[in-house]
Amino acid sequence: MATPRRLTREERQRRVAGLAETQDGLAHRRQLNALGVSHADVRSEVRAGRWALRGRHTIHLGVALGPRAPWWTAVWESGGGAVLDGAAALVAHGLTGFFPVQIDVSLPRNNRRRHVNGTRLHLRSAMPPALSAGVPRVRPEVAAIHACGWSRSDREAALILCLVIQQRLTTPARLLEQWQTRAAKAVERPRRATLDHIVLDVCDGAHSLGELDLGALCRRIGVAAPERQVVRTLPNGRIYLDARWKDHPLVVEVDGVQHTKGLAPIDDALRQNEVTLSNDRVLRIPVLGLRLRPDEFGSQLVRALGPRDMRADVATSCDNDTHPASGTEARPPAWTAR
Repeated sequence: MATPRRLTREERQRRVAGLAETQDGLAHRRQLNALGVSHADVRSEVRAGRWALRGRHTIHLGVALGPRAPWWTAVWESGGGAVLDGAAALVAHGLTGFFPVQIDVSLPRNNRRRHVNGTRLHLRSAMPPALSAGVPRVRPEVAAIHACGWSRSDREAALILCLVIQQRLTTPARLLEQWQTRAAKAVERPRRATLDHIVLDVCDGAHSLGELDLGALCRRIGVAAPERQVVRTLPNGRIYLDARWKDHPLVVEVDGVQHTKGLAPIDDALRQNEVTLSNDRVLRIPVLGLRLRPDEFGSQLVRALGPRDMRADVATSCDNDTHPASGTEARPPAWTAR
């Protein structure tokens, strides 16, 4: 068999230019071979110092590495059929405001596998649904549930769920469906019991950790659950109310740290005044207030609603509350704007 013709340096660079641009400066050996770039060509470029090896399969093509380069390396070097999973997959889908400490990768249980620094492997008998365009990654609603099971605290899990829905990486219906079908296997029982409430709240309209804390407070003091993200049209435009009780003129606004910055207090005052002038009462509860003085804010909420809106079937004591507001945090929460 005739030996394949060696490419010139210019030919190699021309053939790999597209891969370098779309794959953050990296290529898989298999891709190079499909382009006619042989092992001998790769060896020549590496010896000349123009390319570099980043594992058995991953070649750095000599251009600046992009931000997704660690994901490509993790997938290609972990084993055949590997895909990003958990929080890393969500970030690859476009999630912002959360930074995973390691890259989660799922791959078929029977395939060969190798350890990659900074990567955590998850062996699966049945692979979850994934997308192959770009970096191979698990679909966002499934990756979100896996990320919850692997998170460091209940509150971190809640933050992930909020961000996924808030940033529209998936729909509440898809997330709820996956939770109901995959939760038993993806999340261990202690956390699953806590997240059952959180998933329902998130899919019902709670788009921030503060709103989830309000839901937990309502369950704790026996108050009926409010409607979430209620749309109102006022003279100054269309707005979304954090919480409002049906057939009751009470609105609760949960204020994160963003409400204290810049001109936000002025905007909030105008917004509250318009709601008040439309005959609704408004209670404002800072996020820190929900965590530091929940009993006092809970008492105000009970007094504002009155007995007719109290739920008799909800316990009024929550000494063992496992909502993420009381969970251990590895770092301060990243409060997000509504």
